[in-house]
Amino acid sequence: MMYATAATGLVGILVLLSILLLGGRIGAALGLVGLGGLALILGPEAALIKSGVVVIETLTKYELGTLPLFLFMAHIFFSIDASRDLFDAAAKMVGHRRGGLAYAGVAGCAGFGAINGSSLATTATVGLVAYPEMKRRGYDDTIATGSIAAGGTLGQMIPPSGALIVFGIIAETSIGSLFTAAIIPGITQALFYAAVIFLLVRWKPGIAPATERTPWPERLRSLSRIWEIVLLIAFVIGGIAAGIISPPEAAAIGSAGALLIAALRRRLTRATLFEAFHETLRTSGLIYLIIVGALVFSVFVGVTGLADGAGALVEYMGLGPVGTLIVLALVLLLLGSVLDGLALMLLTTPILLPIVEAQGLSAIWFGIFITRAMEIGFVHPPLGLNLYIIQGVAKDVSITNIFRGVLPFLASDFVHLLLIILFPAMVLWLPGVLA
Repeated sequence: MMYATAATGLVGILVLLSILLLGGRIGAALGLVGLGGLALILGPEAALIKSGVVVIETLTKYELGTLPLFLFMAHIFFSIDASRDLFDAAAKMVGHRRGGLAYAGVAGCAGFGAINGSSLATTATVGLVAYPEMKRRGYDDTIATGSIAAGGTLGQMIPPSGALIVFGIIAETSIGSLFTAAIIPGITQALFYAAVIFLLVRWKPGIAPATERTPWPERLRSLSRIWEIVLLIAFVIGGIAAGIISPPEAAAIGSAGALLIAALRRRLTRATLFEAFHETLRTSGLIYLIIVGALVFSVFVGVTGLADGAGALVEYMGLGPVGTLIVLALVLLLLGSVLDGLALMLLTTPILLPIVEAQGLSAIWFGIFITRAMEIGFVHPPLGLNLYIIQGVAKDVSITNIFRGVLPFLASDFVHLLLIILFPAMVLWLPGVLA
């Protein structure tokens, strides 16, 4: 046990960061570094036994079934063009107002994010629908691309969220409570983006011109194409929040409901079904590998005492709860500018979670906090992945203009994250009421 020191844990993190920055697969990197570190500290045989126990315990968790079921629901909805219908309904309701299509883009991202749970997929699918429409109606490139790139991050926060499911498994905390805790931050995040659009179009009216009003019969037709989707999402999220159904049960109901909706729309073909199964299995396998690797790495970090050392350092600095959390936010934002969001969560959770809990806050709060920091990383220049997804959609727009467009939304993200730090009740009040 002579290598069971914080220095060994720090070296392991540096090795892991090097592998990730060189393009290594996150799941394999986490598992191999964790296994190698445990072999160094405990010996090869003990390391293999310990890692094997982690694998078996993880793969037999009932909660793990939540993830593939929600992914399957997302793929079924993707096959029936749910993103197009959601954006179309929002555009017909508010598109005639100045900046209306940008509001509709954020609303479409929130709606599809609730179905999909992925920031990148939400940005890509809504962007393919919303950007050409904004371009056709004379919207400036900056507000068109910025609003979609920022709105796409709602996919990580609006329940059911894949990131929150992964965090719940890693941190061994209630996925249902995480979903409930995310409701208020998700809604306020969308409102912050709407406020940014409102201020931008008041400052520069020409960037998002008003257009013709859609007649009410057309509006009602567009709403008729999404009512069953909205009803299903509301039942799934509301059922979890109210404690009527568990997250795995909600995921099963969501999947069955998505299949029923697809069948009623006569879009449920054999090809569609097999494609949904294929994508669900492929994505679930990748995420399961990441989860297992992260848990092995977490055991390694725990054995080295690095988390305890980091906690002692923070306590020695004497910054107080708010100061400590602001420093942690700055660390996460710095790492988030060079790391993939999931890598950020899995790398930092074993180290930072004990520090947060020492400040009197729960794992539920930290799950929302770190997910929010992940989202900011998706739109943080120069490596924000959502920005490059949007560039792939809007090929005629330079990456510099996309950076410029997202900056006001990024500023609102920083304010929103600060409010979560200053007012933890934004996260913890609703789970406490519904407990």
